[in-house]
Amino acid sequence: MTWLDGLRFDPIAPLLSSGHPAVRFWAIRGFLPESAGLPAATAGAPGEELWDLPPVRRILRRQAANGSWTYPGRRPRASTEYDLLETYRQLGFLVEMFGITHPHPALAAAAEYVLAHQTGQGDLRGIYGNQVSPNYTAALIGLLSKAGYSEDPRVERAFSWLEASRQDDGGWALPLRTRGRKLDALDDPHTITGDPAQPFSHLVTGIVLRAYAAHPKHRDSTSAQKAAELLAARFFEPDVYPDKGRAVDWTEFSFPFWMTDLVSALDAISIIRPGFRSEKTDRARHWLAAHQEPSGLFTVHLLRDRFHDLQLWFSLAVSRVFARMRS
Repeated sequence: MTWLDGLRFDPIAPLLSSGHPAVRFWAIRGFLPESAGLPAATAGAPGEELWDLPPVRRILRRQAANGSWTYPGRRPRASTEYDLLETYRQLGFLVEMFGITHPHPALAAAAEYVLAHQTGQGDLRGIYGNQVSPNYTAALIGLLSKAGYSEDPRVERAFSWLEASRQDDGGWALPLRTRGRKLDALDDPHTITGDPAQPFSHLVTGIVLRAYAAHPKHRDSTSAQKAAELLAARFFEPDVYPDKGRAVDWTEFSFPFWMTDLVSALDAISIIRPGFRSEKTDRARHWLAAHQEPSGLFTVHLLRDRFHDLQLWFSLAVSRVFARMRS
């Protein structure tokens, strides 16, 4: 496996033998397409055999008639649309883990619910109240792009907004943070206009780049190329804003991707700029290789969710990164 140079152990064998049907499907599709008679993982949606797995059925049973999912926890901020946040979370499971796309009526209903939150400017608003959120706009648009909505004019309008909302340095940041505001500004009914002269946030930029990586046209844009390089230069450093102000935040992981960490960043960068290497991306790969078990899987700080096979999913994500960033 010369394409996985830098890893001490084979990570694909445990993914194939895990017994997890979705993990095994993506491992075959991504790493053994010829032997399985399947197209490469980037070629399109999977077969519908994943769409009827028990975890998918459990998620879909809880979908509301309007296409959303009801947030299960406390709702401390009256201005926050918590059901939109929960819908984002559930769409991550459905799209990233089980490959559900727009022909599925549940996905179509969820997409309409999400896009109903689009403003006239093109961003998606609600999770931060009336404040602008390039990170959640991009996160939601990225999932819809993966699910087959890349040519939807509403998605294109969101990307136009993202292009126009960049900082002067080429990255993205929360407008309220560029004005020195704290999170109590989320309850401010007036939308805060950002200061584009302030530096980019790698937390926000990493999430935005995931949307660009998911879109077949926008991943090749000059802005995405530049932002990928900016993001890589920030590896292992604290963000300039307080939301991810610890260097250790780079090594706290989740899947589906949520915040910006080493693997989510490398995943987007390796799609947007294939073959890009730097001292910091090499350092990140060496860090990940050092956290591989003899079994081939990776042991890191994984932020928990309801799926007890998170190590398998994370190891699949790391393997994809190593496969793209070939020596």
